[in-house]
Amino acid sequence: MTYILAIDQGTTSSRAILFDEDLKIAASAQEEFEQHYPASGWVEHDCGDIWTSTAAVCRAAMERAGVRAGDIAGIGITNQRETTLVWDRKTGKPIHNAIVWQDRRTHEMCQKLKAEGLEETVTAKTGLLLDPYFSATKVAWILDNVDGARARAEAGDLVFGTVDSWLIWNLTGGAVHVTDATNAARTMLYDIRKGRWSSTMCKMLGIPTSMLPEVKDCAADFGMARADLFGAEIPIFGVAGDQQAATIGQACFDPGMFKSTYGTGCFALLNTGDEPVTSKNRLLTTIAYQLDGHPTYALEGSIFIAGAVVQWLRDGLRIIRAAPETQPLAEKADEAQNVVLVPAFTGLGAPYWNAECRGAVFGLTRNSGPEEFARAALESVGYQTRDLLEAMHADWDVEGRTMGGGADKPLRVDGGMSASDWAMQFLADITGAPVDRPEVVETTAMGAAWLAGQRAGLYPDMEGFAKMWRLERTFAPGMDEAKRDAKYGAWKRAVKAAQAF
Repeated sequence: MTYILAIDQGTTSSRAILFDEDLKIAASAQEEFEQHYPASGWVEHDCGDIWTSTAAVCRAAMERAGVRAGDIAGIGITNQRETTLVWDRKTGKPIHNAIVWQDRRTHEMCQKLKAEGLEETVTAKTGLLLDPYFSATKVAWILDNVDGARARAEAGDLVFGTVDSWLIWNLTGGAVHVTDATNAARTMLYDIRKGRWSSTMCKMLGIPTSMLPEVKDCAADFGMARADLFGAEIPIFGVAGDQQAATIGQACFDPGMFKSTYGTGCFALLNTGDEPVTSKNRLLTTIAYQLDGHPTYALEGSIFIAGAVVQWLRDGLRIIRAAPETQPLAEKADEAQNVVLVPAFTGLGAPYWNAECRGAVFGLTRNSGPEEFARAALESVGYQTRDLLEAMHADWDVEGRTMGGGADKPLRVDGGMSASDWAMQFLADITGAPVDRPEVVETTAMGAAWLAGQRAGLYPDMEGFAKMWRLERTFAPGMDEAKRDAKYGAWKRAVKAAQAF
């Protein structure tokens, strides 16, 4: 039996999953690591934790399956995007903690650039908006705030990478400094139409181009994992940012197909094919995947807090001990209460893009308790997804085009939170669209595995892979239109009030 090792390096944990020749999971391992919050709105990771946890789960998955390095045809990597690392080219030592995608410390920098009228240039080049979410201003912050960093960068001694680059650097013993097109497209430094790093963007933010990694297709030769790690060298054949990997894993290969992934945040991608559609509703234009030198584009909506709102119930309010407890609590909530939670703990993402907004709860009564908070937390994810769907429909539903997430076209979902039947039923109810959950909800890792396995000659081509997608359950909308409109109206009022605070 031959295997593919998929590395899924996420915001709160690192995972490794071994897929066999039939793309079935043979073994997996997962390890959480510490989150660091040095100031309000700041989120960091220890770069060493990212690497050591990843190496550990790879070894653990191999041990559980009784698999040796020689049995593995290739490694596929998928990763939290936008998280920014800068390290010494010679020693491989980071000069600062990784600044996580959720971090908002560069808000003032972004506001200054907006005031100078530069956001139009940013969007034209990168498809993105001027927001602290993306990597570029994080790199600039590190260069400006770590002693001697800018001089070292200009001398060519420092390199920048997103998490995929950091993992590949460590897997190859510092031999390879690369990324793929999907991760590059999230840095705010990459020209997605020309397919190269943008000198305009680098100059705008004072980032030396010598720091940037080489950009490759999603399925390519990314180097060899060194023999001392796993017992023998293993080729790295696939890389994609987590949301693009989930799009691949959901087989959303046709224009108009739509998927929504529920992890720490929620990320919805709409395949727009060869056409990079410019949004009129503050969505992002990005690269869905790039194969054989050919990019396929997408519209993306990003929600910063999805599964993380359940973690807040557990770690902040301490009203649950584990995520699965939210469903029975939500089922017991008082129907007469309409508690609305706006989980803007690190600002609001699409389509609002309000970095200064913070979380708020509306509709509390003397009888509001854990049950109502649990229901409001789960409902907030459905409301935010509807926000994204409405914006995407406005951008896409022209000239006879239709997309997933409509009344007759299902929305494909995945990620840890999609396992909640209650949350997925509410999603179907509040959007008025059927929701399809696949048999394998670990579509992010599966997408990375398929990229590597297809490159290794183990898995079928795109068409063959799409035929392997299997439905586990469809959630049909059951809420009447009047109630749906009333609940969504309350959500819109709550968001407006939260932003006015």
